[in-house]
Amino acid sequence: MASSVSSIISRKSLRLRASAVKRSLNPGFTLMELLLVLVIIGLLAALVGPTLYQRIKPAKESAARAQIENFATALDSYLLDVGRYPTTQEGLKALRAKPEGVDKWNGPYLKKDVPSDSWGNPFVYRAPGRNGGYEIISYGADGREGGEGDNADINSWEAK
Repeated sequence: MASSVSSIISRKSLRLRASAVKRSLNPGFTLMELLLVLVIIGLLAALVGPTLYQRIKPAKESAARAQIENFATALDSYLLDVGRYPTTQEGLKALRAKPEGVDKWNGPYLKKDVPSDSWGNPFVYRAPGRNGGYEIISYGADGREGGEGDNADINSWEAK
């Protein structure tokens, strides 16, 4: 009887060892574990996504205002050297390359080429502007004059 009990115990321990070996040879995640991870990721995205989106709009507006201020500084340097602001036809490109017929140009006044605004649209430059010397405008996300919210215009006379 003792030998039959010991043989039963040894068979059970062999089965347990065999199942442990099978598990260690087949590592991986169960379907339930994968679904749980996907649900957690989805919840995090739903909670964090709107917060990030709300921060993008002010950051784009702030970047456009900062770029307009950089243009203003460069335009003031141009004015000191040349004695006038670039014409509308010369545009902001006159801050990088010497316009034809301008003798006292001492640029470039910008380190890099004239960038687009935060939404990928070109800045609009006019001289003379509505309020005097010049105006620089970013037409916002839609790239068209006027608008509200993301589409609101950002201009040099209200940039500060």
